[in-house]
Formats: sequence, structure tokens, C-alpha cells
Amino acid sequence: MCESEQRRVRVELGKDSYDIVIGQGLEEEIIAFVRAQGYSRKALVVTDTNVGPRYGTQTVRLLERAGLSPLCVTVSAGEPSKSLSVAEDIYTRVIEHGLDRRSPVFALGGGVVGDLAGFIASTYMRGVPFVQLPTSLLAQVDSSVGGKVAVNHALGKNLIGCFYQPDAVFIDLDLLETLPAREISTGLGEIIKYGIIYDESFFAFLEQQRQDILALAPATARHMIARSCEIKAAVVSQDEREAGLRRILNFGHTMAHAIEQETGYVRYNHGEAVAIGMVGAADISCALGLIEAPVVRRVHDLIAALGLPTQAEGCSVDAMYEEIFHDKKTVNGSVHWVLMDRIGHTQVRSDVPEAVVRQAMARIVGLA
Repeated sequence: MCESEQRRVRVELGKDSYDIVIGQGLEEEIIAFVRAQGYSRKALVVTDTNVGPRYGTQTVRLLERAGLSPLCVTVSAGEPSKSLSVAEDIYTRVIEHGLDRRSPVFALGGGVVGDLAGFIASTYMRGVPFVQLPTSLLAQVDSSVGGKVAVNHALGKNLIGCFYQPDAVFIDLDLLETLPAREISTGLGEIIKYGIIYDESFFAFLEQQRQDILALAPATARHMIARSCEIKAAVVSQDEREAGLRRILNFGHTMAHAIEQETGYVRYNHGEAVAIGMVGAADISCALGLIEAPVVRRVHDLIAALGLPTQAEGCSVDAMYEEIFHDKKTVNGSVHWVLMDRIGHTQVRSDVPEAVVRQAMARIVGLA
């Protein structure tokens, strides 16, 4: 693929800055990058049972061409693999394989693999190099960018983790060709979020290009992925460790995490839960007078048009309300809600009345 058809997004974080490379056929780009880094020869590739059979062998061969000797570890696909017990098993494998402090860890998969591999990279020998090779649309526009890595605890999602930036992110659009329709839709949940929180013109682009988006037409896919990465990079560059601005990336996530937890991470994948959570957050925003009802309808309609759910089945208001207090954004018992005051702009509120929250939850579970 020629250079003009690639997009590069720079995440500016001082000494921890890195590039996100977006395009097709990135093999030679990856090889050149690896050869230039001065990595140790032994490396780790973490993948899962969905991605490994499709891309594991070719990725290992690619890294061998770059001069590495990779150990490929395949974990079970799904959220349960994001655990300390799975991480401990992988630590044992890499110690036995002889990885050292300059041995790179490659995450080949979606968000679960990226979070798990990044957590291992951040903690093995107090930190080794880390490279993201995201294979799902959701991971490409969300979890692979920004340096959040974590595993889950039985009492909550992503409670054990840290901030740890990759050396690079390579987003190969060819990998999207094998994604099922549901996986495309779940990535679109986070993409819609970027328009809501940061860029009204991007939101309008998503409204206008629905058919090309769902078909992943190359030029449209390249633009929406690059713009999503640009927005996240801009936010992360200003607030790497979520002291302020970065909170806006959590729009829809407070309810989403409660939905995921209550449904055992099985009924809804992450982007679907975020989509439902965004409908709930828009309802709360309207109830507080921050936006008008037509704006809520616009958000709801785009989410539905791109194949995402707007209601949560299998959830109860009481259980969801209790669960939000386990969220990382809850401090001293106050939930910090990210709400919208127009499309393209948000504010954080910690004074949302319980009744307003419960009413919004009742709507998304179909009781109001």
C-alpha cells in the first residue's frame, strides 16, 4: 500500500510518545520498526483462540523475519482471560522462555488481549517493551490507544492495572475483513462516542455515511478509525493519567460497566454495553436540562442505525445502581458522571440525583 493511503497519528507524551500507523499491508512497516528498536531477540506474542488460528502463525513468521524469536501464547477468547491467574501462567511461560528486560511483548487481538498483554509488559521485570497489533475495530479505536492496561477482579472490571504506553500501534485494515458484523458494530459504539464528546462534525459524518461505515468501505473506514485515534490521542496527550480531561472518554461507561458486570460479560460485548450506556447518559443529560430531547433522539437514532442495542436485557435497576459504586470513576462514594451539554462537548457532574439515575436506568431496561 502506498504511503498516501496510510494514516499516521502521533500520540504526544514526551519521552513516551509513539505513532499509530493505519493502513493495509503493514508487514514491511512492522519489520522495519522492530529492527530499528534494538529489542532483545526473544519476544512474546499474546493472542486468543479467535485470532490465533487466523493470524498467529503469520505474525510469528513476520517477527522472525524481523529477527525475533517469539513465544506465542494463546489464551481463551473472552473477558475471563483478563485475570491475574491467566497473567501468572504467562509470566511462568516467559520466564521459562528466557525473556529479558528488552524483550518485546506484542498484543495480537482485541481489547482483552491488549489489556492482558499490556499488563504483563508493564509488570514483567518492572516493564518491558510493548507493541499493539489490534485486530478488532473496537481495539483499534479504543483500548490499543492511550496506555491503559489492566486485568479484572471478581468485584469489578479493570480494577488492577496501570498506565503503560506502547512503543507503537499498528492498525492493519486488512484484519477487519474477517470480523463478523457484530464485532464491527461493537467498535462503532466507541467511534460514535468520539463524535459525541469531541467533534460534532465527525458525529454528522457518521450520520451521513451509515452505509459505507457498515460496509467498512476502505476510505471511510480509514477516515473514521484515524479520526477516532486522533481524538483519543489529543485527549490522552493532554491528560495521560486521567486527572481531568481524559474523563470525557468514559462517556457511557459508568452504566456500561454495570451492564457488563450484571450480565456476566456474556450477553453484551463492550461496545454494545457502551452504546446502551450512552443512551442512559444522554437521558440523564436531558433530565438535568443540559440538552434537549431532540439531541437525545439523535444519539439514540445513530446508535440504532449502526446496529447497536439501545436497551439492556437481563438487567435490573437496583443491581445496576448498586454496581455503579464499584466503578473506578466513583470517588468517596460520589459517581463522576460524564454528561453531554451538546454534541461535541461534555461536562463531568458528581451531583446527579439518585432518582434521575434510576429513571434513566429504568428506561434502558425497558421499564419506563
